[in-house]
Amino acid sequence: MADLKFQRNFGIAAHIDAGKTTTTERILRYTGMIHRIGEVHEGAATTDWMEQEKERGITITSAAVSCQWNFPTDKGKVSPDTKKYSFNIIDTPGHVDFTVEVERSMRVLDGLIALFSAVDGVEPQSETVWRQANRYRVPRIGFVNKMDRQGADFLNVVKQVKEMLGAKAVPLQLPIGAEDNFKGVVDLIKNTGIIWDDATEGMTYTEVPIPEDMKAEVEEWRAHLIEAVAEYDDQLMEKFFDDPNTISEDEIHEAIRKAAIDLSIVPMMCGSSFKNKGVQTALDAVCRYLPSPVDVEAIEGHDPNDPEKVLTRKPDAKEPFAALAFKIMTDPFVGRLAFFRCYSGHLDAGSYVLNVRSGKKERISRIMKMFANKQNPIDFIEAGDIGAAVGFKEIKTGDTLCDEDHPIVLENMFIPEPVISVAVEPKTQADVDKMGMAIAKLVEEDPTLRVKTDEDTGQTILSGMGELHLEIIVDRMRREFKVEVNQGAPQVAYKEAFNATIEHRETLKKQTGGRGKFADIQFSLGPVDEEWKKENPDKNYQFVNDIFGGSIPREFVPAIQKGFETSMTSGVLANYPVDNMKIRVFDGSFHAVDSDSMSFELCAKQGFREAARKAKPILLEPIMKVEVITPEQYMGDVTGDLNRRRGMMEGMDTRAGAQVIKAQVPLSEMFGYVTQLRSLSSGRASSTMEFSHYAPAPNNIAEEVIAKVKGKVTA
Repeated sequence: MADLKFQRNFGIAAHIDAGKTTTTERILRYTGMIHRIGEVHEGAATTDWMEQEKERGITITSAAVSCQWNFPTDKGKVSPDTKKYSFNIIDTPGHVDFTVEVERSMRVLDGLIALFSAVDGVEPQSETVWRQANRYRVPRIGFVNKMDRQGADFLNVVKQVKEMLGAKAVPLQLPIGAEDNFKGVVDLIKNTGIIWDDATEGMTYTEVPIPEDMKAEVEEWRAHLIEAVAEYDDQLMEKFFDDPNTISEDEIHEAIRKAAIDLSIVPMMCGSSFKNKGVQTALDAVCRYLPSPVDVEAIEGHDPNDPEKVLTRKPDAKEPFAALAFKIMTDPFVGRLAFFRCYSGHLDAGSYVLNVRSGKKERISRIMKMFANKQNPIDFIEAGDIGAAVGFKEIKTGDTLCDEDHPIVLENMFIPEPVISVAVEPKTQADVDKMGMAIAKLVEEDPTLRVKTDEDTGQTILSGMGELHLEIIVDRMRREFKVEVNQGAPQVAYKEAFNATIEHRETLKKQTGGRGKFADIQFSLGPVDEEWKKENPDKNYQFVNDIFGGSIPREFVPAIQKGFETSMTSGVLANYPVDNMKIRVFDGSFHAVDSDSMSFELCAKQGFREAARKAKPILLEPIMKVEVITPEQYMGDVTGDLNRRRGMMEGMDTRAGAQVIKAQVPLSEMFGYVTQLRSLSSGRASSTMEFSHYAPAPNNIAEEVIAKVKGKVTA
């Protein structure tokens, strides 16, 4: 257990282009895992191994790497009291289309380096990853990258983190110089300057006195730091009031660590990964302030046979084995890999585990330590570590793997709903079977990719998180699975909802000789209660059982519940899924011989079709949060164009000399927007878009969509 203290499982997450992969590459160089730094723009970064990532210079899939870091070091050199820390690092994508990669990484990590661009500050995707980290209560360190770029402003980013993300951001450093003159940082705890040596790719550094012109500023921010730390620790508060200078460096480090793990403060640091400055101090901060698996409380789960019974597993190799599979990947040489985080216990390669979802035993023939797309076999894995399993039959994303004699179900991860669809069909007869296999493998890897068959046209409909997401999926089908497909125009994933609550009675009677079918249900159907929705933001089906006096036997209630839930996949307006539906069953009757579960399930489905038409159904469309950064002279054109697209302006801002426009725009109006924006601004404006919420579609749009689906208008 002693060495678990020196284990850190952390991720690197941020908005597109903030420098996540560049930072990961520097970490691998400084920890001796690679001997030459590969740059993203050259397609040579270790964690961007997919062909599409190399071509586009973006991260598409999260990549796990393991390495070791010596800490503490003296000016970058190893000293006698240095300890070796083991890191499991996950480099995540920045594009909102691949947000599930960040989501599942957050679920299994103990800490996070949140990267921000010193020029752009807090951007839309920064807010998304911050919310994801809050959902899983992940402690984090803020690292302001790109301090060498024109317009870099560290303290402004710190201010934005406080105001826009609601975090208590506390700078631990101040930059020495900025933009072209960025040389190093002042360590506010040690009260010295640090300048990195360019000759050693920033591996070593020199301590220098604080520049004269910075002394007053350093004193002010050091006082802020000590005050923030003292607020957290009562003993330090007393010392702070007596004489702040008596607080030692070690006491400050200890208090920052406790406060960071408790999510009370976010330590902020700065540097330039591309120029090899500041990454090492960030790694030291990971060792100092982010939790080890031992610092994280015992993970909670529940008994598979009794969901009310809470079970815990401590991060200890002697506890029963428990792990969460958070990602499935297909490797051309090894086959299917299941990435998993081991929370407790010990697992040898070749042994059996229980998959709680399927209730079946799975043999884990080999265990791998991942290094991007390479695998290194290991004999066993223990609590606190992250590995990949090979040789299983049917493990899916989010499955709990555990000891057969001590079953436990760990909390699954949140999977966002797709917002855009595209129809695909195989080009030749030979591609038909290959396409089915390719889609099955891609769906297994990516839980945000959904597949269904359009009953009217027979086409296969792929639904995903955005145009880029579906483009990459189709490209992977062509390259990896050698499937040629024709693809239709992207379609918006609408939903349906109800505006009114109505009561309805449905009776099912079927007599066909011998035993018949009989079920009778009285229920109300309508939108969910607002209070319930606040308590269950991730659920969209509220079922209330108000049956008294045994008018319907208890064993038939789950069948009724299932019948209504299944019906939600296809609404009455245009066959889109139904969102936020409440069903309250309060009466009914049954037949001693002819009633069974199937009768009540069919009755519920029939009742839904009848009642839904009367409950004022409406069409909902996905609304996107759009942020456009444009030079001032194009402001009028850009805002005018967004207004034409039914955009609702949310505010304007200035960032590094450019104008930032924030708006909420329906997704159906945003197809081809990037091209239009380029022509409006002579290629100088850029935009980002992420899903915000669903809202009722205006009548004319709803009528058009419904008519299209019903075939009155040719698509």
